[in-house]
Amino acid sequence: MNQRSSVRDLTDVLRSEFDRYPPGAKLPSSRALVERHGVSPVTVSRAIAALAAEGLVATRPGSGAFRAVAAPAGAAGDTSWQQVTLSADPATAAGEPVPRAVDASGVLATLAAPASGVIAFNGGYLPADLRPERAMAAALARAGRRPGAWERPPIDGLSELRGWFAREIGGPGGAIGAADVLITGGGQSALAAALRALAPPGAPVLVESPTYPGMLAIARASGMRPVPVPVDTGGIRTDLLADALLATGARVLLCQPLFQNPTGAVLAPERRGEVLRIAREAGAFVVEDDFARHLGHADAAALPPPLAAEDPDGTVVHIRSLTKATSPSLRVGAIAARGPVLRRLRAIQVVDSFFVPRPLQEAALELVGSPAWGRHLRTVAAGLRERRTAMAAALLDGFPGLPAPHLPAGGFHLWLRLPDSVEESALAAAALRAGVAVTPGHSYFPAEPPGPHLRLSFGETSGPAEIAEGVRLLRRAFAGLGPANGG
Repeated sequence: MNQRSSVRDLTDVLRSEFDRYPPGAKLPSSRALVERHGVSPVTVSRAIAALAAEGLVATRPGSGAFRAVAAPAGAAGDTSWQQVTLSADPATAAGEPVPRAVDASGVLATLAAPASGVIAFNGGYLPADLRPERAMAAALARAGRRPGAWERPPIDGLSELRGWFAREIGGPGGAIGAADVLITGGGQSALAAALRALAPPGAPVLVESPTYPGMLAIARASGMRPVPVPVDTGGIRTDLLADALLATGARVLLCQPLFQNPTGAVLAPERRGEVLRIAREAGAFVVEDDFARHLGHADAAALPPPLAAEDPDGTVVHIRSLTKATSPSLRVGAIAARGPVLRRLRAIQVVDSFFVPRPLQEAALELVGSPAWGRHLRTVAAGLRERRTAMAAALLDGFPGLPAPHLPAGGFHLWLRLPDSVEESALAAAALRAGVAVTPGHSYFPAEPPGPHLRLSFGETSGPAEIAEGVRLLRRAFAGLGPANGG
């Protein structure tokens, strides 16, 4: 059992035993809890801290932990007035209301940690055994000892880190320079800044269909209108892209050319130049979300370069992050852009967050500059490849009647097409009851889905054995829906 699940399990046990103690009573000592539950002192202290954060426990230095005395409940207020204040405002040129509600359900489905014992086919990060935790800890320790590590960083980011990202994005030809790069607090904040810089509220923005729900959430939260352009196994359909730009007047395309989420597609070689040509002719920006650059399942040298490396005209705004390849908590990324848009991006970042904390930038620089970084990426490639192969084989065996999903060469996910008769939310709920968490496909579509899907993530699983068990449980849930639903 890992440390995180041990803490969660002990917290649940202690919470269930609270009725044994009256308010204000002292709880057993840490030593007693260690002996009783067979856990480490660190696990006990973290569980007590979790209960204290919930307001259930009060700690007194030198005295121990006590059951908190509940404060008297205050009178319930009337918040109904907020419905009017938070409602839509007519702000478009056509007088159409700009929606102000924020739907984060698709993002939360990925971020939510399943309950203990549930197999996570809904994750979006590396499992603990593939994270470079020892290397990150060493990098953070070295970073904290650097001269000036706790001083205010440059607004654009540390020059050495900007240079590293520039080389990663632009390649050996130097298509991107350090001056073209801004350091950001991860990929999601970079996407939000880019979209706000490039399109006003009420504007249409083109998105791949299906696409990452976080993109849709950002666009809608900013009052913009996501317009779908279909994706196939060769990436975005360029035969439909020009028509979509012409029909909508959109001046922004959000896309993931490499290991697209959720399909795993890589933009076909013949479409790469077409995307840039079509965007240039329309006077539109291409926001390239290169989130999976370090998640390939084979030799990184064989990957196609970023679109930004082939774009001298500033059409592409490139976004890159270290988070997916390291840890959910290493939220360091970069935006690369050329021309006046870079000044606007810089201004938005300054207004939003001033800068990314310097210790985090220093730690990221230490990590990617260490010999451990290359070894880590090779470990990730092998681990993800093994999990992908195991999940594909298990699905082929457990669901022989369904179309085989596209087998991606990178990333975390398989995209499973379900029979039209299946209600995907019902299947997801049944799967969760059976012990496996999956993500329904409808949240990945900006408009009506063409049919039911599931996104199945192998990224946060422990390996082939857990994957096989998860697919078995999913098959059981699928069969339990009955013949009318495809079971």
